[in-house]
Amino acid sequence: MVLRRQKKNRKYFGTRRWGVGNIKNARGAGDRGGSGSVGRLRKHDFTYITAKAPWMLRKKGFAPIGRKRLREITLTQINEMLKKPGEKQMLEFRGYKVLSNGELEKAVTIRATGFSKSAMEKITSSGGQAIMFGAEKREAKDEAKSTA
Repeated sequence: MVLRRQKKNRKYFGTRRWGVGNIKNARGAGDRGGSGSVGRLRKHDFTYITAKAPWMLRKKGFAPIGRKRLREITLTQINEMLKKPGEKQMLEFRGYKVLSNGELEKAVTIRATGFSKSAMEKITSSGGQAIMFGAEKREAKDEAKSTA
């Protein structure tokens, strides 16, 4: 078989140090650098990853097991839903937090998992109601505690 390319290490034949300075410098695994996927996310590709592929990096912190992040919906999006044909008196958004971006044109009852303070104010000022899922249970617990 014909050798198309000479191995790079041929230029170091006849030398003891192979281009690493003192021979102590080439001891141990620290000399091997980013060979293969060993160096990925740590050394040579770090600037590429931070600039071009940030999803490969871990996020900070942790979320407790069982806790899910709420999706978000704004008052502008709710207003668009109300403009579509069909009279809606009550809207339900389980797993959503209602944010106050925008205004409501109609009075409507909204049930959701969470509300921002300003969103609740805007909903009640437009003549509607903002009801949280599980709020009835919480109120009953508070009443039971206050009577006891």
